[in-house]
Amino acid sequence: MLSILGALGGLLLSPLAGGLLTGVDRRLTARMQSRVGPPLLQPFYDILKLVGKEAKVTNAWLVFCAYITLIASALALFIFFMGGDLLLLFFVLSVGAVFQVVGAICVPSPYSNVGAQRELLLMLAYEPILILVFVGFAMCTGSFSLADVFSLKEPLLLKMPLLFLALGYALTIKLRKSPFDIAASHHGHQELVRGVQTEYSGPFLAVIEVAHWLDLVLILGLCAMFWHTSVVGMAILVAASLFTEIVIDNITARLTWQWMVQKKSLLLGMGLALVNLLWLYVA
Repeated sequence: MLSILGALGGLLLSPLAGGLLTGVDRRLTARMQSRVGPPLLQPFYDILKLVGKEAKVTNAWLVFCAYITLIASALALFIFFMGGDLLLLFFVLSVGAVFQVVGAICVPSPYSNVGAQRELLLMLAYEPILILVFVGFAMCTGSFSLADVFSLKEPLLLKMPLLFLALGYALTIKLRKSPFDIAASHHGHQELVRGVQTEYSGPFLAVIEVAHWLDLVLILGLCAMFWHTSVVGMAILVAASLFTEIVIDNITARLTWQWMVQKKSLLLGMGLALVNLLWLYVA
C-alpha cells in the first residue's frame, strides 16, 4: 500500500517537475543563444493559456488519441515509480507514441501526415536501442524488474557505460531534440515545424504537452537508475543528462530521416549497446 501511495504521489508531482525542467531547458537554450529567455514558469503559463482556449478539432479521433497518449505516459511513469517490469513499461510507452501518430494520420493535413510518418521512423530508430538497454538491466539484475536494481551494491554505470551512452542517444531521438527533430520541433528551423502535432490545438495540445513532460521525467528517471546507490549520484546523472541534451539540441543541425535511420542510430546507437552487452556476457 505504501509503495502504491508513493508511486501515486510521485506521479502527481511529475507534471510539476516536468514543467520546471522544460522551463530550465528554455532558459538555458536562451542563454546559449544570447537571449534573455522566458520566465522559468513559462511552460505552466502556456498550458493555462491553451486550456482556456476554445476546443476545436478537425476529427474526433484527435481528442481520443490525445488522452490515450497522456494516459499511456502517466501509466508508464507509474510503472517506473512502482519498480515494475521494464518490458511492460516499454510496451505502454510505445502505445502512447503510436496513438499520437494515429491522431496525426486521421486528419487531412499534409504536414501532420508527413510528421506522423517521420514519427514512425523515430520509433524505428530508438525502440531497438531502448530494448537492448533494458536487456542490459536484465543481464545485471537477473530480471526485467526495476525494483531488483536497488539490490545491486555498485552502480550500473560501472558495468553499462556504453549502454548509458546508447540510452542518451535513444532518448535524444525520443524527445525530438536536434539533430533528430524531424517529426516535430519547438524550433522554427524546419519545414514541418510542429509536424505530428500540427492539428492539435487548445486544451488537446495542452494534454500532449503534459504527456511530453511526463515522458521527460521518465527518461531522466531511467538515466538516474544507472547510479542508484547514491541520491547525489542520481541527481548528478539527471543534471548531466539534461544539460547534455540541451547542448546537443543547440549545437547540431537537423538530420534527414535517411541519415538518421540508415547511417546514425542503427550503427552508432545499436553498436554501443551491442558492444556493452557482449562485454556483460563475457564478464
